[in-house]
Amino acid sequence: MEKIEVTSPFNGRVVGSVNFNSINEVECAINLAHETFLDKKNWLPKYKRVEILENAMKIINSQIEELTILCASEGGKPYIDSKVEVQRAVNGIKIAIEHLSLYEGKEIAMGHTLSSANRMAYTFKEPIGVVAAISAFNHPFNLAVHQVIPALAVGCPVIIRPATQTPMSATKLIEILHEAGLPKGWAQVVVCDRNGGELLATSPKTAFLTFIGSGPVGWYLNSKVSNGTRVALEHGGVAPVIVEADASLDEMLPLLAKGGFYHAGQVCVSVQRVFVHKSICDEVASRLAKLASNLIVGDQLDPKTEVGPLINHNETNRVEEWVNEAVTKGGTILTGGKRIGDSCFEPTVILNPSDDALVSTKEVFGPVVCIYSYETLDEAIRRANNLDVSFQAAVFTKNIDVALKAVKELNATAVMVNDHTAFRVDWMPFGGAKTSGLGMGGIPHSMEEMSNEKMMVIKSSVL
Repeated sequence: MEKIEVTSPFNGRVVGSVNFNSINEVECAINLAHETFLDKKNWLPKYKRVEILENAMKIINSQIEELTILCASEGGKPYIDSKVEVQRAVNGIKIAIEHLSLYEGKEIAMGHTLSSANRMAYTFKEPIGVVAAISAFNHPFNLAVHQVIPALAVGCPVIIRPATQTPMSATKLIEILHEAGLPKGWAQVVVCDRNGGELLATSPKTAFLTFIGSGPVGWYLNSKVSNGTRVALEHGGVAPVIVEADASLDEMLPLLAKGGFYHAGQVCVSVQRVFVHKSICDEVASRLAKLASNLIVGDQLDPKTEVGPLINHNETNRVEEWVNEAVTKGGTILTGGKRIGDSCFEPTVILNPSDDALVSTKEVFGPVVCIYSYETLDEAIRRANNLDVSFQAAVFTKNIDVALKAVKELNATAVMVNDHTAFRVDWMPFGGAKTSGLGMGGIPHSMEEMSNEKMMVIKSSVL
């Protein structure tokens, strides 16, 4: 079997290898998952699924350090943040187990019309079928948990195709699940090329596609899936923040720095476009630039590192090109603006780039935050909404009416009031609208999406 080497995005050091699956092997995985689902006599009862998931939690808890180093090594996220990712993954499994207690149907009213007399009706949940999960590089372990664990919790066989740059974390998760007692057909990993990923997504045996990644690829796969396949897409945003003149800057600025530069900005809801009232714009810009300039950039395995590398050298080149273009379009670099070797980029703050610059219109997915001056709230909202994306947004103000106006009028699936756009807990609904995605994630929401609702109607003369 062919293998591929996995390398550190910081220095190119080989950190491991995984099997690379052919089209035929992907097809075999799909067939096994489908056969497993069709074999209803051997479906795992709910208590058995809970037992396996609890075992998996124990195994992960016993390997926090090893898994942290694995995630950080292949993905480039700093050690301190990778440890949080692994700990979140444990909690994610716990959330799935807890939601099974709320995973239920309801009574449908009958008898209030003559045609419905002598009947009672109830709905209940069934697993939708084989789940195909195509994942992204930026949270290689926790994203796998978010796509795999809800499927298993509700009784769906699942196949995950991780990003080829970060396949080891998802592979390890599947190994842990098997060690915890899960039969192979219920969870598999395939590391394959785009043709293999497309086969997985579009197979008529796939009942649900969960995709996390770029918009063009996600929407392409959505157009190609088989009839009846349910789809959830999670793409990126160009996250807007509105800062009113009355905002508490001492509380806000560390939040903006964290939201903008966490994982070198490689997060789908990273703080990117910050619209600041003109009366405080210069102060906000200079203070945020100072915070950014003090961040420690470098090797993700160094516990002191706060901003690690971009996922590959091409991404470093692209971010550099976009920042240079922003300068040619009127932006002023307040800090950063330059690459650090082949793999890292300085945390960068740009003041007033034009609204048509790439850093203003596209998701940077790098350590770049743009600040724009505005005069009125309506202007800030209009400029924030002037794109075809819709994910998480934020507003900082002490005025409840201003906050509610922003929540109501911003094009976003979630608006944070006095918090940064990258806030997330794993039980909340999370997903984009417009070009940013389709459907809602978050572990409980995914469990519901990966289910079908069936109704039973009973007719009896004694009712």
